[in-house]
Amino acid sequence: MFDIGWDEMLFTAIVAIVVIGPKDMPRALRTAGQWIGKMRRVSGHFRAGIETMIREAELEEMEKEWREKNAAIMAQHPVGSAHAEAALEGADPGLNGTEMEPGAAEPPLKDAPPLPVEVAMPDQPSTPPKAE
Repeated sequence: MFDIGWDEMLFTAIVAIVVIGPKDMPRALRTAGQWIGKMRRVSGHFRAGIETMIREAELEEMEKEWREKNAAIMAQHPVGSAHAEAALEGADPGLNGTEMEPGAAEPPLKDAPPLPVEVAMPDQPSTPPKAE
């Protein structure tokens, strides 16, 4: 990052010991560490804010592209079929193309298998236990 070599770090440490003194060196290193920690937190917060703004801008661009593609598709395929009209009105067109009224019950299927019937297992009681 700063391109500092080992020889430069050693020279800086020797000058710091001479200027600050070995007695106050731990306090100075702790203070320097706190400053570096604050700078890292501020830069991380700034970086996260920038990344959030970039992500939001990308989402807006994707939404704009989606709207344009949706408009093009809707222009190519105008709503006119019974299936599309029923979907817009909330009704469900039948498989044979006939429309059903919204909320209407579906007709029973022909040749449908019977519904399963619950059978009590031998190790389970068939009736719930009575509360005493």
